[in-house]
Amino acid sequence: MSAEYDQDLVAWSREQGQLLRMGRFAQLDIAHLAEEIEDLGKQERRALVSRLAVLLGHLLKWQYQPDYPYRKSWRATINTQRRAVAKLLNENPSLRGQADLLIAEAYPDALDLAVAETPFDYEHFSGICPWTIEQILTAYWPGAEAAPSC
Repeated sequence: MSAEYDQDLVAWSREQGQLLRMGRFAQLDIAHLAEEIEDLGKQERRALVSRLAVLLGHLLKWQYQPDYPYRKSWRATINTQRRAVAKLLNENPSLRGQADLLIAEAYPDALDLAVAETPFDYEHFSGICPWTIEQILTAYWPGAEAAPSC
């Protein structure tokens, strides 16, 4: 029996995969297959924006609280998110061309994170992201000429 798309996506996708492998193309749910394929790209984009938001939020905290005693965890988060963002961009090179747009989309969430986790309010921070994609992804540390020593 055919799994209904709206009732059990996992069963539906398994069935569609089997139909593809067997070459039974006339039985495929083409409209929903196309939708799901498009959604795969959207998921990668959303994952990248989410990672950028966390990364930017921690870079903001790093820049605006240079004397905070627990920066070691921020450095670890920054490094982890940099690797994850780089991996997503390497796996989806078409997204690199949208870097400025993705950063602009992620920045409001980064501001929310920085405001929630610092004593500063929104007007204390820049309204637009102050860093380039190259700075965001490399060993750049706001307010420091060299890598941090914490």
